[in-house]
Amino acid sequence: MAAAPTNFHEVQSAEHFQSLLSEDLTRVSLINFWAPWAAPCKQMNEVVLELAKKYPQVLVLQVEAETQSDISESFEVEAVPTFVILRGHTLLGRISGADAPALADAIATHARGPSSVNPQSQIDRAPAAPPAQESPEELNARLHKLMNQDTVMLFMKGNPDQPRCGFSRRIVDLLRTQGVVFSSFDILSDEDVRSGLKVLNNWPTFPQLIVKGEFVGGLDVVKEMVDNGELKELLA
Repeated sequence: MAAAPTNFHEVQSAEHFQSLLSEDLTRVSLINFWAPWAAPCKQMNEVVLELAKKYPQVLVLQVEAETQSDISESFEVEAVPTFVILRGHTLLGRISGADAPALADAIATHARGPSSVNPQSQIDRAPAAPPAQESPEELNARLHKLMNQDTVMLFMKGNPDQPRCGFSRRIVDLLRTQGVVFSSFDILSDEDVRSGLKVLNNWPTFPQLIVKGEFVGGLDVVKEMVDNGELKELLA
């Protein structure tokens, strides 16, 4: 395997990360938050390595999101892959998910150096036209309909074959090991569902498991229910 270019670094610690960033505060940096278990990351790691070769003036930092949790939390990384583009310590842009064209365009834009472009103005892709605003009642009705879509519903980050956070991956593994048949919903695809379920179920994090239309809990609760046999009883 060819040696990585000199501008490409695997971050070993928060101190290592800060020292690399601080070497040149005028330099554009690309931070790749990834995880070895996430299939989309494998493809995007190759894209990132090619970008490092193409743009030697850009500092490229590989951060394993769960190993370097302090760094991930400081950038509010909730799913992998996530890409953050900086100039020094100034945020230029952020891309979530395995979107190689958007990442390449972003690096091409910012690698040219400072211009009249304002930070973030050309990074974030134009969002789809938002649907007509739902009333709280309409959103609650939609949430209840989603929660009753199947006997067992898992609201998670990503999907069972491509989870986008470690907790979602672990609960999928747990349910599959127990032979539980379930449907899922990717809360990263719908911010209204994501925020609405936090309020409706009075539970601030994901994944959330729903059985027969009723909220059961997150990963720790489900794990405990598996251990003490309660989940099997609930599904009987």
